[in-house]
Amino acid sequence: MTHGSNLVTIRDIDVPFFRIVTILVKWSIASIPAMIILAILVTVVSFVVSGLTIGILDLFGFSPEMPAPSTDLSPPSP
Repeated sequence: MTHGSNLVTIRDIDVPFFRIVTILVKWSIASIPAMIILAILVTVVSFVVSGLTIGILDLFGFSPEMPAPSTDLSPPSP
């Protein structure tokens, strides 16, 4: 290998338009499973963070009181 440098300048790349369209369509189709996996990961992380937050708040006594479920099945009076 020589110690001198050879500078190269690329002036033009000749790629047919439909070849670029094909590549972009393939990329967009390949991104669908990636987005599904990313959505699943974000959902799992948000469930874990919310569970930890609720657990920590409950540990310090800041648990919200849930109202008791109503057993009255009659329709509301007008």
